Amino acid sequence: MAKSRFLQVNASPITVVTENDTDFISLTDMTSTFKEGSGLIGKWISNKNTLEYLGVWEKINNPSFNYPEFGVIGQEAGTNRFLMSVGQWLDRTASKGMIVKSGRYGGTFAHKDIAFHFAMWLSPEFQIYLVNEFQRLKNEENDRLKLEWNLQRTLSKVNYLIHTDAIKESLIPKEITKQQASFMYANEADLLNVALFGITAKEWREKNTNLKGNIRDFANLEQLVVLSNMESINALLIRQGMLQNERLFQLNKVAITQMKSLVENKALKKLK
Repeated sequence: MAKSRFLQVNASPITVVTENDTDFISLTDMTSTFKEGSGLIGKWISNKNTLEYLGVWEKINNPSFNYPEFGVIGQEAGTNRFLMSVGQWLDRTASKGMIVKSGRYGGTFAHKDIAFHFAMWLSPEFQIYLVNEFQRLKNEENDRLKLEWNLQRTLSKVNYLIHTDAIKESLIPKEITKQQASFMYANEADLLNVALFGITAKEWREKNTNLKGNIRDFANLEQLVVLSNMESINALLIRQGMLQNERLFQLNKVAITQMKSLVENKALKKLK
């Protein structure tokens, strides 16, 4: 299911939908404040210069583009009898740059590059407002994603404190040197690393000598979520007295199950 958002350009709402991680802007909404309305889309796509631009865009972005048929269209374009619709363009060329949607929020949608081209064709002033509003929307989404990312990192750190407290209470003898304690902490941290990443921190550093930081600094959002959950689960298993090798087996199963769930979760993909 596509995710919809709205831009406000000259007090007119313009729908933006995301399909397969790609933003498409409503050309139909863009014409709502113009006298000829959505009929402008047909005039625009029948223009020879427009078709040349669309052909170049598809050449760069669409390996399945129907070049032979595009050549036929190029020969037809510019004649008095030539007319083109978005539907015809999609059917004849296997274009990926535009989509037609039905329903309440339906209409003709185009990749942002093509939508900006159409906006310039409508009005240079309108195009500038549209670009600025779209960039504002993307900046807000990026800021929100950064906030969510930082929240997950903070949650992971909080759970790590809970995790180390459990180690201190249940695994570390009362009279132990600081060196021994630090080894125990590192040992338990690597238990989680192996369960989730399949590698210890040392092994990761040896394979990534050109990178600064540690294995967890390069974890993705899904891995951070699972790591946070695993730290809480491991703390509970430690207090229950489960042996380390048994906990490794259990945590690995948790990691596999939760990663599958998150990776296959469409809602999370839309969040990205």
